[in-house]
This record gives sequence, structure tokens and C-alpha cells, in this order.
Amino acid sequence: MMSRSEFRALVDEALASIPARFRDAMQNIAIVVEDEPPPDVLADLEVEPPDTLLGLYQGTPLTERSWAHGNNLPDKISLYQGPIEDSSDDRDDTVIAIAETLIHEIGHYFGLSEEEIEEIEERYWRGEGDLEEEDEDDEDADEDDEAEGEDEPKS
Repeated sequence: MMSRSEFRALVDEALASIPARFRDAMQNIAIVVEDEPPPDVLADLEVEPPDTLLGLYQGTPLTERSWAHGNNLPDKISLYQGPIEDSSDDRDDTVIAIAETLIHEIGHYFGLSEEEIEEIEERYWRGEGDLEEEDEDDEDADEDDEAEGEDEPKS
């Protein structure tokens, strides 16, 4: 088992690899490393041995927030070091598990469902999606839309 500081450094590396447009949009959220998921959390989520959790998002997804949302404690992403390491064969496997778990939980922060996250993960592993390229395409489309509708009133 690696030290907490070594594990945390891998979490920081995974976070740094997330495209800047997503990192910049993440506000008032704590990313913490814990040894194991608490028994009450496992019970609430009806996770029974031998299953466990690698990570958990707790908070109000961006898509569910109203204009009055504010003055709240930070949302929280917990990464569970024990289960992540137990599910990994070696250090490289641990790096991948950390990144996948972190991205999965960040998806929940942005309001994505389990199904949507699984679809994104499948596309990623099939090599069918680069978030940066999609972002650039979206920006080009937005610029085209703006140019076409310059004289139209904004609603």
C-alpha cells in the first residue's frame, strides 16, 4: 500500500490532466482521500460485500442548482484509497483507477447520470472522443451562431 502523500500526488496529477475548461468550472468542491467508504454510506447506497465504492460525489449537481444556491458548504468528492489500491494490479493500474474514478465523480458534479458517464467512458476507451477537440468544435459552432445572429435580440 502506498503512502497517503504518494496517493494524493497521483490524485493531483489526475486532476491536472482534466481539461482546463472543466477544472475552471469546478467551484466550491473539496476532493478528499479517505481510507475506506464509511459503513453507513455503503448501507445507504445498498452496496454489499464483496462490492465496494472507489469514490463518491456528495453535493448538489450544477444542473440542479437554482439562482439562490450559495453560501453552502463545499460539495465533496471522496476517493477511497483502500478499494482503489485493492482493485489495482500495480502502480500504473492505480493511476488509471484514480483518474477514472475522479473523472466519474466529477461527471456527477456536472450533473451527468450514471448512464451518461458510462457512455462517455466507453467512447473514451474505444478512442472515439477527445474532450478538447469536441470543445474546440463547440466553440467554432458558437462563434458561427453568434456571427449569424448578431442583430437578433438576446433572450
